[in-house]
Amino acid sequence: MKSSIGSGLYEQSTIQQVLVRSASSQRTKQLVWKSPSMKVSIASAMTRRVANSSHPPRFRYSPAMRILAALTSSIACIVTLLTAVGCDTISSDFSQFSQSFVPPSPAEAARWAADPNDRENARRGTILLANAPWGGTEAYVKMYRLYAQDALDPLVRAAALQALGRHGDPEDAQLVAKSLTSPFRQARLAAAKALQRLHDPAVADLLWTRLVDVNEESDVRIEIAIALGQYPTPAVFNALVAALSQRELAVNIAAVDALRMLTGQDIGIDENGWLTYMATAKDPLLNSPTYLYPTFVRELDIWDTLVFWDPVVFESPDVPIGMKVFGVKRTSALSGENAQDTSDSAVPALAPTVAPTVAPTVAPTLAPTLAPAPAAESGK
Repeated sequence: MKSSIGSGLYEQSTIQQVLVRSASSQRTKQLVWKSPSMKVSIASAMTRRVANSSHPPRFRYSPAMRILAALTSSIACIVTLLTAVGCDTISSDFSQFSQSFVPPSPAEAARWAADPNDRENARRGTILLANAPWGGTEAYVKMYRLYAQDALDPLVRAAALQALGRHGDPEDAQLVAKSLTSPFRQARLAAAKALQRLHDPAVADLLWTRLVDVNEESDVRIEIAIALGQYPTPAVFNALVAALSQRELAVNIAAVDALRMLTGQDIGIDENGWLTYMATAKDPLLNSPTYLYPTFVRELDIWDTLVFWDPVVFESPDVPIGMKVFGVKRTSALSGENAQDTSDSAVPALAPTVAPTVAPTVAPTLAPTLAPAPAAESGK
């Protein structure tokens, strides 16, 4: 009995010793594997094995996968570069290129302009309507006036002011001039540009007071100086001469151009020279200065060449709406004058002047307006 118990204890102790030795050996292997020397030796052995092998090592990814990864990284780098430099210009060019295939319809532009919940749509729609040939419809002009006076978003108001400059009446000049004192720079700049196209002597004093304000933005003062070139008054002349002493060279050049239009003289950026001319000249200011509002012109780029089905047409400088000019007149102005003169029985006085100039081109347009004239004369 004792011998069996002893043999059992012996076997149990033997098993425990074997387990302890096994655990210690595994721990030793782990320690040896984690040692730097063993890592170096294993790496050296693998390097020698690869070097001595006649076959090249196998990569994890196929060549097609590696090419795809390279293209993906290249595209990511290009996108990052475009985001950092010139992203707005490139994106706008791509947008213009894509929209040239399917431009917004007139109904869609009108819906955008009348959208009360999306200011961006209102701005885009107003600009599209303003640049359209039919943007001068009375319903649209009423909307321009409403936005120019009550729009809370400065960009929407600026778009409406731009539209009034294109399609408004001379009476709209005073409405536009109210935005010269707006707290938003975009509205003031758009108002100054719109007043280059609308002629009303009543806004001249509002313009030159903003020109001599040195706290005004320089780009706004530049546009105001250009607009003042259509008002030959002593107050405007003195304000333009005062603008010659301002710090910005662009403001000085715009003032010189306006003074040249008002006087017909080219004295340059010489404040004393202009004051001397004003004091000594018999008639220093022209009664009817030749003023044309400026338009935007740029060089054609690659995008304009690609979109060959929609060629770029730049606007030509013209006379402001409301300015009386002797010579060739606009078709719209002729239609309005003829309608007024028909009611006053003054058609025979205009007939010799209008017929040689516009008969070959706008005779079908003016025919309905001038048709009742002979009947009125025969009645007398």
